[in-house]
Amino acid sequence: MFETQRRTLLESDIAWFAEWSWDTNPVHTDAVSAAAGRYGSPIAHGMLGLSVTMGLISRLGVFEGSSVAMLGVEDWRFLRPLRAGDTVWVELEIVSVRQASDASTTVVDRRASLLTADGVAQQGRLPLLMSTHPPS
Repeated sequence: MFETQRRTLLESDIAWFAEWSWDTNPVHTDAVSAAAGRYGSPIAHGMLGLSVTMGLISRLGVFEGSSVAMLGVEDWRFLRPLRAGDTVWVELEIVSVRQASDASTTVVDRRASLLTADGVAQQGRLPLLMSTHPPS
């Protein structure tokens, strides 16, 4: 099991994500509208949480130099809303390792949990194709 460093989500993170993704849904961008809605305040985009998950995993450094390709995002669940001010981190478990069809690569099945002080916010599998030989 790996545990990443922690990162606090900022209002500017949510605003920038809305800008570059073009997802300006009021639940993310309008404090007045969001206050009257289901969550009582603006929430971060679910995909922002997944993006931060990938960034935190990258900062572990354990896959550097051997990653070939991400194979998918499987069974990903958005369990709790994320808000500005939430501090998040990832627990990453290697579920299985198997030889790929090409002998020079291996598939590493990883299960990631994006956590806050309130518990698991997002969770799912992130299979990765990795080189079995060091780069030359």
